[in-house]
Amino acid sequence: MRKLIVSEFVSLDGVMQAPGGENEDTDGGFRHGGWTLPYWHDDIMARHFTPLLEQVDAVLLGRRTYVGHAEAFEPDVAHDPYATCAKYVVSRTLEKPLWRNTTIIRDDPIEAIKRLKASAGKAIATDGSSQLVHALLEHDLVDELHLLVYPIVLGSGKRVFAEGTTLRLKLTDTVAYPTGVVGLHYARA
Repeated sequence: MRKLIVSEFVSLDGVMQAPGGENEDTDGGFRHGGWTLPYWHDDIMARHFTPLLEQVDAVLLGRRTYVGHAEAFEPDVAHDPYATCAKYVVSRTLEKPLWRNTTIIRDDPIEAIKRLKASAGKAIATDGSSQLVHALLEHDLVDELHLLVYPIVLGSGKRVFAEGTTLRLKLTDTVAYPTGVVGLHYARA
């Protein structure tokens, strides 16, 4: 069975919304887009993302995160961290793939993801995609959480964990970065 790894940028108070850009996601009047940028450090790529990308051969995303990634990476294959990965997007509204090597999951996404996890291959990564992550957690499909916790409190926004989520986790790795970001890797207990 393939592992499903959720990798997220998260504030101290659990917000994951719009970490990369000012207008990335303004749902609910969110006005803190790009909140991770002042804390970025090259070590984050070398010590967090590079090892993660070596473990995966598929990426699973919700539609909004998928569209953002596709717009950024499809035109620039040389800088696409997921260039060699199969892409899976959960969407009932996306008409056609926007990014190479994409499968659209339209119907019964939980069963489709269970089949994907049962298929041959390396791990599957998910990032962003708050609604999808909530559903994956609710249906006990997440094997590991890789959280980059930023030293900022945002007060409001989309959260990694939906209200009522209960999980038992085991800490498997901790990495402190020079800007105060802490990488926390958890596996299901």
